[in-house]
Amino acid sequence: MSDANPGLPGLDLDRLRAHLDGSLPGLLSGPLRGRVVAGGKSNLTYAVSDGTGDWIVRRPPLGHVLATAHDMSREYRVMTGLRDTAVPVPRTHVLCEDPEVLGAPFYVMEYVEGTPFRTRDEIAPLGPGTARRVAEELIATLGELHAVVPEEVGLGGFGRPEGFLERQVRRWRKQLDASRSRDIPGIDELHGRLAATLPEQSAPAIVHGDYRLDNVLAAPDGRINAVLDWEMATLGDPLVDLGLLLVYQQQPVGSGGVPATSAEGFPPPEELVAMYAATTGRDVSRLGWYVALGCFKLAVIAEGIHFRHGRGLTVGTGFDRIGDVVAPLVERAHTMLKED
Repeated sequence: MSDANPGLPGLDLDRLRAHLDGSLPGLLSGPLRGRVVAGGKSNLTYAVSDGTGDWIVRRPPLGHVLATAHDMSREYRVMTGLRDTAVPVPRTHVLCEDPEVLGAPFYVMEYVEGTPFRTRDEIAPLGPGTARRVAEELIATLGELHAVVPEEVGLGGFGRPEGFLERQVRRWRKQLDASRSRDIPGIDELHGRLAATLPEQSAPAIVHGDYRLDNVLAAPDGRINAVLDWEMATLGDPLVDLGLLLVYQQQPVGSGGVPATSAEGFPPPEELVAMYAATTGRDVSRLGWYVALGCFKLAVIAEGIHFRHGRGLTVGTGFDRIGDVVAPLVERAHTMLKED
């Protein structure tokens, strides 16, 4: 497929317009223009507009797509299922699984206002009180997600909760093997330790899979307008969401930037855990293992992006140092397992 829009790799606006005119006649009133939405390092996200309305288009990255990753139908299905629950998600419009249109499956959803806070400098102007409210909303929304009964929203067959944690450890080892391009000290030992110390699984729920502050859109008053990036959603042990959230809370942003979760007013990890436990009633005594799993998962994802970037298959900026986070994550995971 030729690229009719060289400034938008992976998105041909003419082909998109033709598809939307056929599947959703009357939606568009003028020519489309678009831009790449910065921030994501996995699936590609574009904001498109016809001059009167705005939408978001999501598609997989260019090249080297790992098996089971970047599943457009998964994102679309879970957001469609959650649209009438207490979990705020964008309205979905259309899913296209025909790769002939844009070169890969994609979907279109509504554009939602809000800020995906990444750095302390971005959230600090809101003040400590609002920063705390963002945190409280973040945990409350996670609790709402984990309280949804999958069968009641058409997601009863969305995953296989039995043996979920064992499969997660095995899956991320498989993803690592698919992206190996260099030696990573300690990562194979980490996989072995995770596999040997599996906790008793928490009662199953809908798992987001990448729940963090910059995957939600927050309003200026601290409310959460939408939860985004559902590409790894499934049914399983929801404590993996909390564990990964804690990994991100202390993870540098970009080239050593200070994360938004370190802003004045944002509660420390132990307080977030207490909020979650009080909201959900779940046992969090083995949370160290889940944090270690989150470190392993994030290290594997970063290594996959490093692999793609080295082959010129990433779109946008900020990829050149992504591989630097892998070793510290592995080290942190080993530390968490010692403390677990």
